[in-house]
Amino acid sequence: MSAHVTEGPVPTRDLETADHDLAEHGVCVVLDAMETSFHDEVRRALYHAADGDVRRARTRDYAYGGDDHVNQRLWNLPSRDPVFCELAEHPLGLRFVEQTLGWPALLSSMSANITAGGGGSMVVHADQGYVPEPWHRPHGINIAWCVDDFTLTNGATRYVPGSHRHQRNRRADEELGELAPLVAPAGSMIAMEGRLWHTNGANTDDTRRAGIFAWYTLPIYLPQENWFLSASPSIRQFGSDTLQTLLGFRPRVLGRINGLDRLERVADVDEKS
Repeated sequence: MSAHVTEGPVPTRDLETADHDLAEHGVCVVLDAMETSFHDEVRRALYHAADGDVRRARTRDYAYGGDDHVNQRLWNLPSRDPVFCELAEHPLGLRFVEQTLGWPALLSSMSANITAGGGGSMVVHADQGYVPEPWHRPHGINIAWCVDDFTLTNGATRYVPGSHRHQRNRRADEELGELAPLVAPAGSMIAMEGRLWHTNGANTDDTRRAGIFAWYTLPIYLPQENWFLSASPSIRQFGSDTLQTLLGFRPRVLGRINGLDRLERVADVDEKS
């Protein structure tokens, strides 16, 4: 199989260049996407949650196979710490969400993958693999945040250049050739449109590498994470309208409540009438 392009995007701070890379390669890398203090807070919160899961034997294997059960995955990050709620509605990430999908969009899931020494790759896949083919447009976009440096040896995301142009998922028996790595320093943001074929790389060194993956979709799909059951009640109390829209609590068309986009008290209805 030959890909449309052979060279991937170069990390950039210029958003017009990033837009071009996303259209051409199916992925872009934006440098210095998180301010230093914010990045430090995100990293502390993520490793605190990860180490707590290990201590309490709450780790879970991920069925979408191949990473040897060495890598650690954390789900439902918005309920873990308020800093992840801020990350879910980060203006830079939402810029690419709105340009790719429009608005409103749904946050389908927000998880972390921490690769460790000896951890392998999962299967090569496209995130919108559940969408009927052909894929004439992206139905989702994955906004990945580099909590640590993504390097050639610690499990950096790898992808098939130009694979989004095939407008379908990878076939199980399809030869892929060498996958291109997404090497980026900590604090960067990676945007991958939903048709791109990718996986995490194998971690061949002794360091942990954490990445946060926020998967956004068109608002017509059931989210991967059932926010109505798993989201912390504090999100309903304190979350912004933007965050609650992303989680499906402010539906614009589907999922409305008596025709409304939110629950209303009887007194509120009487005042309006």
